Amino acid sequence: MIRFCKKLCLVLIFAALAASALVLWQSPDPEYQLQSWLATGRFSSYDALIADAARKHGLDPLLVKAMVWRESAFDPSKVGTSGERGLMQVGEAAAQDWAAAEKIEDFAPTDLFDAKTNLEVGTWYLKKALERWKQKDNAVPFALAEYNAGHARVERWITATERGDEARAENLMRVIDFPTTRKYIEDITARQRFYQAAAER
Repeated sequence: MIRFCKKLCLVLIFAALAASALVLWQSPDPEYQLQSWLATGRFSSYDALIADAARKHGLDPLLVKAMVWRESAFDPSKVGTSGERGLMQVGEAAAQDWAAAEKIEDFAPTDLFDAKTNLEVGTWYLKKALERWKQKDNAVPFALAEYNAGHARVERWITATERGDEARAENLMRVIDFPTTRKYIEDITARQRFYQAAAER
């Protein structure tokens, strides 16, 4: 009986491994799938808060989720190399702008470790950037470049396109001279498409 139970356990383990391998093989992004399993639910635990913050500012929640994935891998306690905090890696200056605009007098930078507050500030900032570039053919790359590298650098890159107000997203992507910013935009837009495809399945 003990021998039978051991064999049965081995068969079940093998079946589970085979099923996992099949899921990974069929996944459009096996690495992400594996990371989400290892994160034990963290990759989806903020979906409701993300959706609420995105809806409040008229944003695509899948774009916001893609940013959270890229910025912090869904870790609300993450601190960036320049002091950015939380899920959307919000900097203190942006957070102070938000607090002033919202008339929040008791805001402290440590509040950015609260997932709801961080998402509120991050989506507010992203919405402002998208509004600034709404006349472009695709505002998202411009807004993401601003979120990652700052407004002044985006203006410099637009100047480098030599197209002025006619600069399109593809022109911007060609002249960005920060490889990390270009990769940042590519990663987020690809992840947004991944989430959209998953939602349609």
